[in-house]
Amino acid sequence: MFDLPDADPAKVQLATKPLGLWGTAMTARRNLLELIPAIATRQPIVSGKTGLRWHMVMDPESLRRILKDRVEDYPKSVTTKLILNPAIGDSLFVAEGAHWRWQRRAAAPAFSQRHVEALGPVMTAAAEASCRRLAAAQGPVDLFEETVAATFEVISDVTFSGDGMFDRDAVHHSIDAYIAQTAKVSLMDVIGLPAWLPRPGRLFAGPGLKRMKGIADQAIAARAEAAATDGPPDLLDLLLDAQDPETGRAMNRDELRDNLLTFIVAGHETTALTLAWALYVCAFAPDVQEAAAAEARAALGTRAATAADVGALPLTMRIVNETLRLYPPAAFLSRTAQAPDTLCGREVRPGDTVMMPIYALHRHHLLWDRPDAFDPDRFLTAPDRYAFLPFGAGPRICIGASFALQEAVIILATLLANFRFDRIPGREPQPRMILTLRPDGGVWLSVRPRD
Repeated sequence: MFDLPDADPAKVQLATKPLGLWGTAMTARRNLLELIPAIATRQPIVSGKTGLRWHMVMDPESLRRILKDRVEDYPKSVTTKLILNPAIGDSLFVAEGAHWRWQRRAAAPAFSQRHVEALGPVMTAAAEASCRRLAAAQGPVDLFEETVAATFEVISDVTFSGDGMFDRDAVHHSIDAYIAQTAKVSLMDVIGLPAWLPRPGRLFAGPGLKRMKGIADQAIAARAEAAATDGPPDLLDLLLDAQDPETGRAMNRDELRDNLLTFIVAGHETTALTLAWALYVCAFAPDVQEAAAAEARAALGTRAATAADVGALPLTMRIVNETLRLYPPAAFLSRTAQAPDTLCGREVRPGDTVMMPIYALHRHHLLWDRPDAFDPDRFLTAPDRYAFLPFGAGPRICIGASFALQEAVIILATLLANFRFDRIPGREPQPRMILTLRPDGGVWLSVRPRD
Protein backbone atom coordinates (compact mmCIF):
# COMPACT_ATOMS: atom_id res chain seq x y z
CA MET A 1 0.00 0.00 0.00
CA PHE A 2 1.20 3.48 -0.85
CA ASP A 3 0.64 6.80 0.87
CA LEU A 4 -1.34 8.30 -2.01
CA PRO A 5 -2.40 11.97 -2.32
CA ASP A 6 -5.96 12.81 -1.35
CA ALA A 7 -6.36 14.92 -4.48
CA ASP A 8 -6.68 13.58 -8.02
CA PRO A 9 -4.12 14.25 -10.76
CA ALA A 10 -4.99 16.49 -13.71
CA LYS A 11 -8.24 15.60 -15.46
CA VAL A 12 -10.63 16.92 -18.08
CA GLN A 13 -13.71 18.85 -17.05
CA LEU A 14 -16.44 16.86 -18.79
CA ALA A 15 -19.57 18.51 -20.19
CA THR A 16 -22.41 19.15 -17.75
CA LYS A 17 -24.97 20.56 -20.21
CA PRO A 18 -25.87 20.11 -23.90
CA LEU A 19 -23.46 21.94 -26.20
CA GLY A 20 -25.58 22.39 -29.34
CA LEU A 21 -24.28 22.19 -32.89
CA TRP A 22 -21.96 25.21 -32.84
CA GLY A 23 -20.77 24.50 -29.30
CA THR A 24 -19.99 20.90 -30.26
CA ALA A 25 -17.93 22.01 -33.25
CA MET A 26 -15.97 24.61 -31.26
CA THR A 27 -15.41 22.28 -28.31
CA ALA A 28 -14.20 19.51 -30.61
CA ARG A 29 -11.60 21.83 -32.09
CA ARG A 30 -10.39 22.92 -28.65
CA ASN A 31 -10.43 19.58 -26.80
CA LEU A 32 -12.32 16.56 -28.11
CA LEU A 33 -12.68 15.08 -24.62
CA GLU A 34 -14.77 18.04 -23.44
CA LEU A 35 -17.54 16.68 -25.68
CA ILE A 36 -17.97 13.75 -23.26
CA PRO A 37 -20.90 14.35 -20.89
CA ALA A 38 -20.03 13.82 -17.24
CA ILE A 39 -22.87 11.29 -17.02
CA ALA A 40 -20.88 9.05 -19.40
CA THR A 41 -18.73 8.00 -16.42
CA ARG A 42 -21.84 6.62 -14.68
CA GLN A 43 -24.01 5.26 -17.53
CA PRO A 44 -23.35 2.35 -19.95
CA ILE A 45 -24.47 4.36 -23.00
CA VAL A 46 -25.35 7.96 -23.84
CA SER A 47 -27.08 8.83 -27.13
CA GLY A 48 -28.05 12.02 -28.93
CA LYS A 49 -28.23 13.86 -32.22
CA THR A 50 -26.02 16.76 -33.30
CA GLY A 51 -26.43 16.77 -37.03
CA LEU A 52 -25.74 13.01 -36.93
CA ARG A 53 -27.25 10.42 -34.60
CA TRP A 54 -24.60 9.30 -32.15
CA HIS A 55 -24.02 6.90 -29.27
CA MET A 56 -21.23 6.92 -26.69
CA VAL A 57 -20.63 3.39 -25.42
CA MET A 58 -18.94 2.61 -22.08
CA ASP A 59 -20.36 -0.88 -21.49
CA PRO A 60 -17.69 -3.64 -21.70
CA GLU A 61 -20.03 -6.23 -23.26
CA SER A 62 -21.15 -3.76 -25.93
CA LEU A 63 -17.54 -2.76 -26.58
CA ARG A 64 -16.71 -6.42 -27.08
CA ARG A 65 -19.50 -6.58 -29.65
CA ILE A 66 -18.19 -3.52 -31.52
CA LEU A 67 -14.49 -4.41 -31.42
CA LYS A 68 -14.63 -8.18 -31.72
CA ASP A 69 -17.94 -9.93 -32.40
CA ARG A 70 -19.23 -7.57 -35.12
CA VAL A 71 -16.09 -5.69 -36.05
CA GLU A 72 -16.98 -5.65 -39.77
CA ASP A 73 -20.21 -3.77 -38.98
CA TYR A 74 -18.31 -0.98 -37.20
CA PRO A 75 -15.53 0.37 -39.46
CA LYS A 76 -13.59 3.48 -38.54
CA SER A 77 -15.63 6.65 -38.89
CA VAL A 78 -15.59 8.91 -41.93
CA THR A 79 -13.98 11.68 -39.86
CA THR A 80 -11.12 9.40 -38.75
CA LYS A 81 -10.41 8.47 -42.36
CA LEU A 82 -10.61 12.09 -43.53
CA ILE A 83 -7.97 13.04 -40.97
CA LEU A 84 -5.59 10.13 -41.50
CA ASN A 85 -5.85 9.11 -45.16
CA PRO A 86 -3.77 12.02 -46.53
CA ALA A 87 -0.86 11.11 -44.24
CA ILE A 88 -0.90 7.31 -44.11
CA GLY A 89 -3.07 6.28 -47.05
CA ASP A 90 -5.06 3.06 -46.84
CA SER A 91 -2.52 1.50 -44.49
CA LEU A 92 -3.03 -0.93 -41.64
CA PHE A 93 -4.48 1.66 -39.26
CA VAL A 94 -7.14 2.91 -41.68
CA ALA A 95 -7.87 0.00 -44.05
CA GLU A 96 -10.96 -2.17 -43.64
CA GLY A 97 -12.07 -5.68 -44.54
CA ALA A 98 -9.94 -7.85 -46.80
CA HIS A 99 -7.45 -5.05 -47.51
CA TRP A 100 -6.80 -4.70 -43.76
CA ARG A 101 -6.62 -8.46 -43.17
CA TRP A 102 -3.87 -9.20 -45.69
CA GLN A 103 -1.76 -6.27 -44.45
CA ARG A 104 -2.16 -7.42 -40.86
CA ARG A 105 -1.12 -10.97 -41.73
CA ALA A 106 1.90 -9.69 -43.66
CA ALA A 107 3.06 -7.29 -40.93
CA ALA A 108 2.39 -9.50 -37.90
CA PRO A 109 5.75 -11.39 -37.94
CA ALA A 110 7.62 -8.08 -37.71
CA PHE A 111 6.00 -7.50 -34.30
CA SER A 112 6.52 -11.00 -32.90
CA GLN A 113 7.88 -11.15 -29.36
CA ARG A 114 11.33 -12.32 -30.51
CA HIS A 115 11.67 -9.37 -32.89
CA VAL A 116 10.43 -6.92 -30.25
CA GLU A 117 12.97 -8.25 -27.73
CA ALA A 118 15.73 -8.09 -30.37
CA LEU A 119 15.03 -4.35 -30.69
CA GLY A 120 15.56 -3.86 -26.94
CA PRO A 121 19.13 -2.53 -27.29
CA VAL A 122 17.80 0.44 -29.27
CA MET A 123 15.42 1.25 -26.41
CA THR A 124 18.23 0.89 -23.88
CA ALA A 125 20.44 3.26 -25.90
CA ALA A 126 17.61 5.82 -26.05
CA ALA A 127 17.17 5.57 -22.26
CA GLU A 128 20.90 6.19 -21.78
CA ALA A 129 20.79 9.21 -24.12
CA SER A 130 17.80 10.59 -22.22
CA CYS A 131 19.74 10.28 -18.95
CA ARG A 132 22.64 12.22 -20.45
CA ARG A 133 20.34 15.03 -21.60
CA LEU A 134 18.59 15.26 -18.22
CA ALA A 135 21.90 15.22 -16.34
CA ALA A 136 22.99 18.25 -18.37
CA ALA A 137 19.67 20.12 -18.03
CA GLN A 138 19.47 23.28 -15.96
CA GLY A 139 16.27 24.30 -14.17
CA PRO A 140 12.79 22.93 -14.88
CA VAL A 141 12.47 20.46 -17.76
CA ASP A 142 9.58 19.84 -20.13
CA LEU A 143 9.49 16.06 -19.85
CA PHE A 144 7.10 15.73 -22.78
CA GLU A 145 9.69 17.32 -25.05
CA GLU A 146 12.30 14.94 -23.62
CA THR A 147 10.19 11.78 -24.01
CA VAL A 148 9.30 12.76 -27.59
CA ALA A 149 13.03 13.02 -28.33
CA ALA A 150 13.70 9.62 -26.72
CA THR A 151 10.89 7.73 -28.41
CA PHE A 152 11.48 9.31 -31.81
CA GLU A 153 15.08 8.16 -31.53
CA VAL A 154 13.79 4.63 -30.86
CA ILE A 155 11.26 4.49 -33.67
CA SER A 156 13.60 5.98 -36.26
CA ASP A 157 16.37 3.55 -35.29
CA VAL A 158 14.18 0.46 -35.21
CA THR A 159 12.61 1.50 -38.50
CA PHE A 160 15.67 2.61 -40.44
CA SER A 161 18.64 1.42 -38.29
CA GLY A 162 19.82 4.98 -37.92
CA ASP A 163 20.22 5.20 -41.70
CA GLY A 164 21.76 8.49 -42.74
CA MET A 165 19.23 8.70 -45.59
CA PHE A 166 16.46 9.27 -43.04
CA ASP A 167 16.07 12.90 -41.97
CA ARG A 168 14.61 12.50 -38.48
CA ASP A 169 14.01 16.18 -37.81
CA ALA A 170 12.23 16.79 -41.11
CA VAL A 171 9.87 13.84 -40.62
CA HIS A 172 9.24 14.76 -36.98
CA HIS A 173 8.38 18.38 -37.83
CA SER A 174 6.14 17.25 -40.70
CA ILE A 175 4.22 14.94 -38.37
CA ASP A 176 3.77 17.67 -35.76
CA ALA A 177 2.64 20.20 -38.34
CA TYR A 178 0.19 17.75 -39.85
CA ILE A 179 -1.42 16.95 -36.50
CA ALA A 180 -1.66 20.64 -35.58
CA GLN A 181 -3.22 21.64 -38.92
CA THR A 182 -5.51 18.77 -39.84
CA ALA A 183 -6.47 16.65 -36.85
CA LYS A 184 -9.13 18.98 -35.45
CA VAL A 185 -12.76 18.03 -36.00
CA SER A 186 -14.60 20.58 -38.15
CA LEU A 187 -18.25 21.70 -38.19
CA MET A 188 -18.54 19.85 -41.51
CA ASP A 189 -17.58 16.63 -39.71
CA VAL A 190 -20.07 17.24 -36.89
CA ILE A 191 -23.05 17.73 -39.18
CA GLY A 192 -22.03 14.80 -41.36
CA LEU A 193 -21.35 16.44 -44.73
CA PRO A 194 -20.06 14.01 -47.38
CA ALA A 195 -16.42 12.98 -47.31
CA TRP A 196 -15.82 14.31 -50.83
CA LEU A 197 -16.42 17.90 -49.69
CA PRO A 198 -13.00 19.36 -48.76
CA ARG A 199 -12.50 20.52 -45.16
CA PRO A 200 -10.76 23.93 -45.33
CA GLY A 201 -8.48 23.28 -42.36
CA ARG A 202 -7.07 20.21 -44.09
CA LEU A 203 -6.07 21.87 -47.34
CA PHE A 204 -2.76 23.31 -46.12
CA ALA A 205 -0.76 20.27 -45.06
CA GLY A 206 0.26 19.25 -48.57
CA PRO A 207 3.90 20.45 -48.69
CA GLY A 208 4.85 18.91 -45.33
CA LEU A 209 3.17 15.62 -46.21
CA LYS A 210 4.86 15.53 -49.60
CA ARG A 211 8.26 16.07 -48.02
CA MET A 212 7.66 13.42 -45.34
CA LYS A 213 6.58 10.83 -47.92
CA GLY A 214 9.50 11.74 -50.18
CA ILE A 215 12.02 11.13 -47.39
CA ALA A 216 10.45 7.75 -46.62
CA ASP A 217 10.40 6.79 -50.32
CA GLN A 218 14.11 7.61 -50.67
CA ALA A 219 15.02 5.56 -47.61
CA ILE A 220 12.98 2.57 -48.84
CA ALA A 221 14.52 2.72 -52.33
CA ALA A 222 18.04 2.95 -50.93
CA ARG A 223 17.48 0.01 -48.59
CA ALA A 224 15.97 -2.15 -51.32
CA GLU A 225 19.16 -1.73 -53.36
CA ALA A 226 21.60 -2.13 -50.46
CA ALA A 227 23.29 -5.35 -49.43
CA ALA A 228 22.17 -7.08 -46.24
CA THR A 229 23.87 -5.79 -43.09
CA ASP A 230 24.94 -7.52 -39.90
CA GLY A 231 22.78 -7.49 -36.78
CA PRO A 232 19.07 -8.04 -36.26
CA PRO A 233 16.78 -6.85 -39.08
CA ASP A 234 15.02 -3.55 -38.51
CA LEU A 235 11.36 -2.86 -39.26
CA LEU A 236 12.07 -1.78 -42.83
CA ASP A 237 13.98 -5.01 -43.51
CA LEU A 238 11.14 -7.07 -42.08
CA LEU A 239 8.46 -5.27 -44.08
CA LEU A 240 10.44 -5.43 -47.33
CA ASP A 241 10.43 -9.22 -46.89
CA ALA A 242 6.87 -9.44 -45.55
CA GLN A 243 4.27 -11.51 -47.36
CA ASP A 244 0.71 -12.50 -46.60
CA PRO A 245 1.15 -16.19 -45.62
CA GLU A 246 -2.23 -17.05 -47.16
CA THR A 247 -1.83 -15.39 -50.56
CA GLY A 248 1.87 -14.58 -50.91
CA ARG A 249 1.01 -10.94 -51.57
CA ALA A 250 3.71 -8.43 -50.63
CA MET A 251 3.38 -4.70 -50.06
CA ASN A 252 4.05 -2.42 -53.01
CA ARG A 253 6.18 0.68 -52.42
CA ASP A 254 3.24 2.97 -51.60
CA GLU A 255 1.78 0.46 -49.15
CA LEU A 256 5.18 -0.06 -47.57
CA ARG A 257 5.74 3.68 -47.19
CA ASP A 258 2.28 4.34 -45.76
CA ASN A 259 2.64 1.54 -43.21
CA LEU A 260 6.11 2.70 -42.20
CA LEU A 261 4.78 6.22 -41.66
CA THR A 262 1.90 4.73 -39.64
CA PHE A 263 4.37 2.93 -37.37
CA ILE A 264 6.55 6.04 -37.05
CA VAL A 265 3.63 8.29 -36.09
CA ALA A 266 1.95 5.78 -33.77
CA GLY A 267 5.19 4.30 -32.48
CA HIS A 268 6.69 7.43 -31.02
CA GLU A 269 3.79 9.75 -30.16
CA THR A 270 1.85 7.27 -28.04
CA THR A 271 4.83 6.02 -26.02
CA ALA A 272 6.16 9.55 -25.55
CA LEU A 273 2.80 10.59 -24.13
CA THR A 274 2.65 7.58 -21.83
CA LEU A 275 6.13 8.30 -20.48
CA ALA A 276 5.47 12.02 -19.97
CA TRP A 277 2.20 11.38 -18.13
CA ALA A 278 3.87 8.58 -16.11
CA LEU A 279 6.60 10.94 -14.92
CA TYR A 280 3.92 13.49 -14.01
CA VAL A 281 1.92 11.01 -11.89
CA CYS A 282 5.13 9.76 -10.27
CA ALA A 283 5.88 13.36 -9.28
CA PHE A 284 2.25 13.69 -8.13
CA ALA A 285 2.59 10.60 -5.89
CA PRO A 286 6.12 10.73 -4.38
CA ASP A 287 5.62 7.54 -2.35
CA VAL A 288 4.95 5.58 -5.53
CA GLN A 289 7.92 7.22 -7.23
CA GLU A 290 10.28 6.23 -4.42
CA ALA A 291 9.05 2.63 -4.43
CA ALA A 292 9.48 2.41 -8.20
CA ALA A 293 12.95 3.97 -7.97
CA ALA A 294 13.93 1.42 -5.32
CA GLU A 295 12.63 -1.40 -7.52
CA ALA A 296 14.61 -0.08 -10.49
CA ARG A 297 17.81 0.42 -8.47
CA ALA A 298 17.54 -3.12 -7.08
CA ALA A 299 17.16 -4.57 -10.57
CA LEU A 300 19.52 -2.27 -12.46
CA GLY A 301 21.91 -0.48 -10.15
CA THR A 302 22.70 2.61 -12.16
CA ARG A 303 22.81 0.96 -15.58
CA ALA A 304 20.00 1.35 -18.11
CA ALA A 305 17.25 -1.23 -18.27
CA THR A 306 17.16 -3.86 -21.01
CA ALA A 307 14.42 -6.06 -22.44
CA ALA A 308 15.59 -8.84 -20.12
CA ASP A 309 14.85 -6.64 -17.08
CA VAL A 310 11.18 -6.00 -17.82
CA GLY A 311 10.00 -9.03 -15.83
CA ALA A 312 11.88 -7.76 -12.76
CA LEU A 313 10.06 -4.41 -12.83
CA PRO A 314 6.42 -5.22 -11.95
CA LEU A 315 5.67 -1.92 -10.19
CA THR A 316 7.03 0.02 -13.14
CA MET A 317 4.71 -1.96 -15.41
CA ARG A 318 1.76 -1.23 -13.10
CA ILE A 319 2.61 2.48 -13.22
CA VAL A 320 2.63 2.31 -17.02
CA ASN A 321 -0.76 0.56 -17.03
CA GLU A 322 -2.28 3.01 -14.55
CA THR A 323 -0.96 5.89 -16.66
CA LEU A 324 -2.56 4.33 -19.74
CA ARG A 325 -5.82 4.09 -17.78
CA LEU A 326 -5.82 7.73 -16.68
CA TYR A 327 -4.33 9.21 -19.87
CA PRO A 328 -4.87 6.79 -22.77
CA PRO A 329 -3.17 8.27 -25.86
CA ALA A 330 -6.05 7.06 -28.06
CA ALA A 331 -8.66 8.43 -25.68
CA PHE A 332 -11.59 8.70 -28.09
CA LEU A 333 -12.41 6.20 -30.84
CA SER A 334 -15.17 6.55 -33.40
CA ARG A 335 -16.95 4.12 -35.73
CA THR A 336 -19.77 4.39 -38.27
CA ALA A 337 -22.41 1.67 -37.95
CA GLN A 338 -23.03 -0.24 -41.19
CA ALA A 339 -25.88 -2.51 -40.07
CA PRO A 340 -28.82 -2.36 -37.63
CA ASP A 341 -27.87 -3.36 -34.11
CA THR A 342 -28.84 -2.98 -30.47
CA LEU A 343 -26.35 -1.80 -27.85
CA CYS A 344 -27.38 -1.63 -24.20
CA GLY A 345 -31.00 -1.84 -25.33
CA ARG A 346 -30.53 1.19 -27.60
CA GLU A 347 -31.34 1.01 -31.33
CA VAL A 348 -28.35 1.60 -33.61
CA ARG A 349 -29.11 2.41 -37.25
CA PRO A 350 -26.80 2.24 -40.28
CA GLY A 351 -24.98 5.55 -40.53
CA ASP A 352 -25.05 6.26 -36.79
CA THR A 353 -21.77 7.40 -35.26
CA VAL A 354 -20.74 5.03 -32.47
CA MET A 355 -18.15 6.58 -30.17
CA MET A 356 -15.98 4.76 -27.67
CA PRO A 357 -14.72 7.42 -25.23
CA ILE A 358 -11.88 5.40 -23.74
CA TYR A 359 -11.17 8.30 -21.37
CA ALA A 360 -14.67 7.91 -19.84
CA LEU A 361 -14.48 4.10 -19.87
CA HIS A 362 -11.25 4.17 -17.90
CA ARG A 363 -12.78 6.54 -15.32
CA HIS A 364 -16.18 4.87 -15.08
CA HIS A 365 -17.63 4.66 -11.58
CA LEU A 366 -19.27 1.28 -12.22
CA LEU A 367 -15.99 -0.27 -13.38
CA TRP A 368 -13.26 1.27 -11.21
CA ASP A 369 -12.82 2.16 -7.54
CA ARG A 370 -11.93 5.86 -7.09
CA PRO A 371 -11.67 6.13 -10.88
CA ASP A 372 -9.99 9.56 -11.00
CA ALA A 373 -7.30 8.62 -8.47
CA PHE A 374 -3.81 7.40 -9.33
CA ASP A 375 -3.21 3.97 -7.79
CA PRO A 376 -0.98 1.55 -9.71
CA ASP A 377 -1.80 -1.27 -7.29
CA ARG A 378 -5.28 -1.56 -8.80
CA PHE A 379 -3.42 -3.56 -11.49
CA LEU A 380 -2.37 -6.22 -8.98
CA THR A 381 -5.53 -7.88 -10.28
CA ALA A 382 -6.47 -7.90 -13.95
CA PRO A 383 -9.40 -5.65 -14.90
CA ASP A 384 -12.27 -6.72 -17.14
CA ARG A 385 -10.75 -7.16 -20.61
CA TYR A 386 -13.12 -4.65 -22.21
CA ALA A 387 -12.95 -2.13 -19.36
CA PHE A 388 -9.28 -1.34 -20.08
CA LEU A 389 -8.60 -0.57 -23.72
CA PRO A 390 -5.45 1.53 -24.16
CA PHE A 391 -4.54 -0.50 -27.26
CA GLY A 392 -8.05 -1.39 -28.40
CA ALA A 393 -9.12 -5.05 -28.51
CA GLY A 394 -10.29 -7.77 -30.84
CA PRO A 395 -8.67 -8.49 -34.20
CA ARG A 396 -7.68 -4.82 -34.61
CA ILE A 397 -5.83 -4.54 -31.32
CA CYS A 398 -2.72 -2.38 -31.75
CA ILE A 399 -0.06 -4.45 -33.50
CA GLY A 400 2.69 -2.63 -31.59
CA ALA A 401 1.29 -3.02 -28.05
CA SER A 402 4.10 -5.26 -26.75
CA PHE A 403 6.69 -2.98 -28.41
CA ALA A 404 5.20 0.09 -26.67
CA LEU A 405 5.01 -1.55 -23.24
CA GLN A 406 8.58 -2.83 -23.41
CA GLU A 407 9.88 0.56 -24.50
CA ALA A 408 7.91 2.43 -21.82
CA VAL A 409 9.13 0.17 -18.99
CA ILE A 410 12.78 0.30 -20.15
CA ILE A 411 12.88 4.09 -20.37
CA LEU A 412 10.74 4.80 -17.27
CA ALA A 413 12.69 2.45 -15.00
CA THR A 414 16.00 3.88 -16.21
CA LEU A 415 14.90 7.46 -15.55
CA LEU A 416 13.43 6.69 -12.11
CA ALA A 417 16.59 4.84 -11.08
CA ASN A 418 18.72 7.85 -11.90
CA PHE A 419 16.56 10.93 -11.21
CA ARG A 420 13.94 12.29 -8.86
CA PHE A 421 11.06 14.20 -10.43
CA ASP A 422 9.07 16.86 -8.52
CA ARG A 423 6.06 18.97 -9.45
CA ILE A 424 6.40 22.69 -10.01
CA PRO A 425 3.59 24.74 -8.37
CA GLY A 426 1.34 26.39 -10.93
CA ARG A 427 2.58 24.28 -13.84
CA GLU A 428 0.16 21.36 -13.91
CA PRO A 429 -0.28 19.80 -17.36
CA GLN A 430 -3.79 19.98 -18.82
CA PRO A 431 -5.09 16.93 -20.71
CA ARG A 432 -6.10 18.04 -24.19
CA MET A 433 -7.01 15.76 -27.05
CA ILE A 434 -6.80 16.58 -30.74
CA LEU A 435 -5.55 13.38 -32.34
CA THR A 436 -3.97 12.01 -29.15
CA LEU A 437 -4.28 12.96 -25.47
CA ARG A 438 -1.49 15.46 -24.98
CA PRO A 439 -0.39 17.49 -21.93
CA ASP A 440 -1.25 21.01 -23.02
CA GLY A 441 1.70 23.26 -22.23
CA GLY A 442 4.05 20.34 -21.62
CA VAL A 443 4.96 18.39 -18.47
CA TRP A 444 7.25 20.70 -16.56
CA LEU A 445 9.01 19.06 -13.62
CA SER A 446 12.03 19.67 -11.44
CA VAL A 447 14.66 16.99 -12.14
CA ARG A 448 17.42 16.06 -9.67
CA PRO A 449 19.99 13.28 -9.99
CA ARG A 450 19.72 10.57 -7.35
CA ASP A 451 22.76 9.77 -5.24
